[in-house]
Amino acid sequence: MKAVVVYEAGGAQQLVYTDVPRPTIKEGRSLVKVRGFGINHSEIFTRQGLSPSVKIPRILGIECVGTVEETTEPERLPVGRRVVSIMGEMGRAFDGSYAEYVLIPNAQIYPVDTDLPWAELAAIQETYYTAFCSLENLRISAEHSVLVHGGASGVGVAALRLLRGKYPDMRIDGITRRADMRSSFLAEGYTDIVIDRDGRLETERSYDRILELIDPAVIKDSMKHLCRFGILCSTGQLGGKWYLEQFDPIIDLAEDSYLTSFYSGNVREGRLNDLIDYIDRYRVRIRPEKIFSLSEIIDAHRYLESRTGFGKVVIVI
Repeated sequence: MKAVVVYEAGGAQQLVYTDVPRPTIKEGRSLVKVRGFGINHSEIFTRQGLSPSVKIPRILGIECVGTVEETTEPERLPVGRRVVSIMGEMGRAFDGSYAEYVLIPNAQIYPVDTDLPWAELAAIQETYYTAFCSLENLRISAEHSVLVHGGASGVGVAALRLLRGKYPDMRIDGITRRADMRSSFLAEGYTDIVIDRDGRLETERSYDRILELIDPAVIKDSMKHLCRFGILCSTGQLGGKWYLEQFDPIIDLAEDSYLTSFYSGNVREGRLNDLIDYIDRYRVRIRPEKIFSLSEIIDAHRYLESRTGFGKVVIVI
């Protein structure tokens, strides 16, 4: 089969499109024919050698959509069934979805009932699921104002689109480091932008809810812009920092505020189908920003890393 293998950590050129043996089915796992997957920042970090638990060579890819090709659980996962898979150490502890086929533990293969095109279904997994569950944890109502830190990221754009579908008139601001991105943010559906200047937000405004996708690098400053009784959901680590250091919850939490989080490794089959139902009910726009083929994986990584990257990038096989 065709696959993309990282033999040595480094830049995008380390993604080698090549022929490798197709995985052999094993007890407790099923073989999925990959139809598409999203590119994630965590895969870029791994490719750069910033994931110490990952051993290379490795086929990356922490998510996929596709169909069951061979199965060891025929009742739940019959051959031909549409499925998705997210996380569970795919692409990290074992070879992932940057390939035509991937062998996945049955427990992390989730049947889905949808006729969405593969490109749109690939855009949902990981990105929209992470955004959807984060918004659930934020307990958002129509009267709330929302700030998205990491507004141009795939998860940030997904959160915006999910909210706009249900709350078309809600104030939703997005944070960016570039003032020249304002027109792109407004065209996507943000109410306005807030400038991040070296980890500090250039605004006096406070918000009822903050989706924090950059922390732990900036979470203390974000807390200063949370209204009383507000909620901040710590989800992403786009700032490249894994741990929150020198944080005093008594001093650094905003007055009478709440701090929650979401980890996309917490996957539930019911929640995935709830997300798909939500997208259908509120007519959420989910088409990815860019679509590449497997052989164009280097271009896909470079686009996501570029300053022009905006929204979700997917591979369709």
